[in-house]
Amino acid sequence: MQAMIFAAGLGTRLRPITDTKPKALVSVGGKTLLERVITNLKAAGATRIVVNVHHFAQQIVDYTKRKRQFRSRHKN
Repeated sequence: MQAMIFAAGLGTRLRPITDTKPKALVSVGGKTLLERVITNLKAAGATRIVVNVHHFAQQIVDYTKRKRQFRSRHKN
């Protein structure tokens, strides 16, 4: 199964938290929203996950590169 995560929004409703980081990297209960979504997608059987980014995109790219369990390939 393939999946796509839309993580390109500005996160305006979470300001001021999203003034310096994307909404996808906001932590809830010790895990980022992005990590929670990826974990759930993998548990549901997703074998390929694409993350659409825009706002603070490089932060999301860097984050996924650091997370070994994501085993990601990046395209810029």
